[in-house]
Amino acid sequence: MDLGIEVILELFSKKTFQDVFELASRNNSIISENAQRIYSLRDAYLQPLDDVIAFLQGKKPTFARQICTDNFLPQASRFEQLDELDWAFGNMGMQDKAKHLATLYLEDLSDFIVECIDDNFGFSRYAERLGQSANSFDELYEQLQSEPTYIDTITLNILEDKIKTIQPKLVCFSVPFPGNLYSAFRCAQYIKANYPNIKIAMGGGFPNTELRSATDVRVFDFFDFITLDDGELPIELLASPNISKEYKRTFLLENEKVVYKNNSSKPDYKQSEVGTPDYSDLQLDKYISVIEIANPMHSLWSDGRWNKLTMAHGCYWGKCTFCDISLDYIKIYEPIAAKLLVDRMEQLIEQTGENGFHFVDEAAPPALMKALALEIIKRKLTVTWWTNIRFEKNFTKDLCLLLKASGCIAVSGGLEVASDRLLALIDKGVTVAQVAQVTRHFTEANIMVHAYLMYGYPTQTIQETVDSLEMVRQLFEIGVLQSGFWHQFALTAHSPIGLNPSEYHIIPNTKTITFANNDIAFTDTTGIDHNQFSFGLKKSLFNYMHGIGFELPLQDWFDFKIPKTTIKADFIHNCLETEVHFNTKPTAKILWLGTKPVVTETSKIKKGQTYYALQATFHSTTDTFTITLDKHHGTWFLNILESLSPNNTQLLSFSDLKKDFETQFEDFELFWFSKPINILRENGLLVL
Repeated sequence: MDLGIEVILELFSKKTFQDVFELASRNNSIISENAQRIYSLRDAYLQPLDDVIAFLQGKKPTFARQICTDNFLPQASRFEQLDELDWAFGNMGMQDKAKHLATLYLEDLSDFIVECIDDNFGFSRYAERLGQSANSFDELYEQLQSEPTYIDTITLNILEDKIKTIQPKLVCFSVPFPGNLYSAFRCAQYIKANYPNIKIAMGGGFPNTELRSATDVRVFDFFDFITLDDGELPIELLASPNISKEYKRTFLLENEKVVYKNNSSKPDYKQSEVGTPDYSDLQLDKYISVIEIANPMHSLWSDGRWNKLTMAHGCYWGKCTFCDISLDYIKIYEPIAAKLLVDRMEQLIEQTGENGFHFVDEAAPPALMKALALEIIKRKLTVTWWTNIRFEKNFTKDLCLLLKASGCIAVSGGLEVASDRLLALIDKGVTVAQVAQVTRHFTEANIMVHAYLMYGYPTQTIQETVDSLEMVRQLFEIGVLQSGFWHQFALTAHSPIGLNPSEYHIIPNTKTITFANNDIAFTDTTGIDHNQFSFGLKKSLFNYMHGIGFELPLQDWFDFKIPKTTIKADFIHNCLETEVHFNTKPTAKILWLGTKPVVTETSKIKKGQTYYALQATFHSTTDTFTITLDKHHGTWFLNILESLSPNNTQLLSFSDLKKDFETQFEDFELFWFSKPINILRENGLLVL
């Protein structure tokens, strides 16, 4: 079950919110001007609430017109930036604009809850502050000793119904983020108090990264087990009659002490053996689709419901110095065969009725993306998918066109600090020029590109921050980036920098760890206050994403003095001025994505000699074009075109084609780089 969506739907209903308003009034907790405004307009907030939720569930699309009408939804503080809406949503259409307005309306109600009912509430996260690098369990423990809050009561009532229906012996909580931690503990506490025979386990992203050093015995007043990393085998051992007391990567309490047991000789399941995720108990038709901010990539994350899959476990690069590369979820790289992946996609489409996929890889490998795309095209599947990548040189123009043809609509990747010195220090394995070329290949294939950007990396100077912003400005202005987000560098315990901080000229502020350990506070020996850049970097990026502000001096985004950039104004432009390569790898596979042509034979007499030619007319989904080839070359080529289709089990390579051509004619290169073939290269003849 997904308690997140079930609690939100129960809370944001007319019936429950009527109680919320009455409770706030009885408690005299309506103090701020904003809360008073919402309370005064309570009838206007309550009336459309159930319909707004239904609209966000995709059930009432015609309601968008009403939502977009001025003054239909009541407005409090979240609507203060509305003047930006028109240009932010100018090209996004009415449904998206309505989703954004409906989201702001729910955020207003959420602010009312935070102020008057439960200050830990968050629309998409709950009591996050209590989970964020809580080196000690004290604060969270103390909070759990107090009476359950109004939201807790809703949560626990839903949980109680589920326990009565299912009568489980083992309950497992997946805790991906700090914002899920408090509720997991609150639920576990309830089960322990009311159903002491039920065993309780915790796993997921948060314990995997934060709880590897937990020693506080009080944690096990709530949970019987905490398992780390891949969960299949640890949970199988917990769920089976464990006479021999074998465990896989599991914390538990023994003799009043926290012990870590990894004494099972059974190997972990291979990725090919874990099967297809089963969503059958989730209320898939009830998820709400929200658009918090007008950022194209963020709307992908929160708008709509995507089937989640992984192409490869771990990261094939596994070197970035800020990343948790010492942990199994990154370190152990294990790709899945493309055929098996597409089998799983077909199973999920059948089960969920959804054909959108988000591959949640650390960085999807280009070779596997190519194999996946070919398999999707071969099976004539209509799917929409996106994933995370590294901006590496293997993403050629032709590979990007293939990915697009298979349904890829977006990629996100780390540009991090747009500076070659710092990219080398990060061990990213890319340069800014290479990133520019790869983002152009994706953009020209109509695949949206989102860049993760970073500031405050150890040893980063103010000049490098300014130069990095200038690189980003140019990438957006030229149009090869469509979306981005700045993150401030965070030091984590399991990264190369966290493990060897002195090499990166930082001094970690280490504390005694009895509970969570991941984010570490530190002092940068450069003494630069990177926080001061946060607002200016984010504001400039927001404008660049919407195509404005490129002509403004960088200084205008900051309210303190910054140095002038040292990057030439045409730096990115020059990176994209690439010469045409007339060499093709002999092993490169040749693929034709287009249709069969309509062929007519023509002839003309020149100096008493008749020359025969073939005219081939091709129809693409948007266009029609014709090429003319000498009859002999044309006959050979049109025959071979059939075998270049994605339906063939074995694609021909460049050297196969050359060999075949040269059994009958001479000089294949002259033919291959001729004008007719170049026209086909622009229209679906790919070299991979």
